Amino acid sequence: QVQLVESGGGLVQAGGSLRLSCAASGRTSENYNMGWYRQAPGKEREFVAAIHWSGGSADYVDSVKGRFTIFRDNAKNTVYLQMNSLKPEDTAIYYCNAHPLAAFDWGQGTQVTVSS
Repeated sequence: QVQLVESGGGLVQAGGSLRLSCAASGRTSENYNMGWYRQAPGKEREFVAAIHWSGGSADYVDSVKGRFTIFRDNAKNTVYLQMNSLKPEDTAIYYCNAHPLAAFDWGQGTQVTVSS
């Protein structure tokens, strides 16, 4: 089984940037398409971004296009989410998992809080 550990969250002002990391341990995740998801207080978890196992293509929810970039380093079994021009509505706990089917146990996530 693959264990996922997210990190890199924090408190940032609107317009700021953060880079999230998702480190996979155990069985390798390099053959899986991976995604970032987020869950805001009182809301369902939603898809944010996904990347092909090769790193060759990516997809984003409309609300983050042009601001977020997903990329991966398969040698390090790590997937990243570079978040720029952050908005208060980006405040949520961010998780990673396989995509489109969340094949692994969910990690603890990393909290992102954007102040206005």
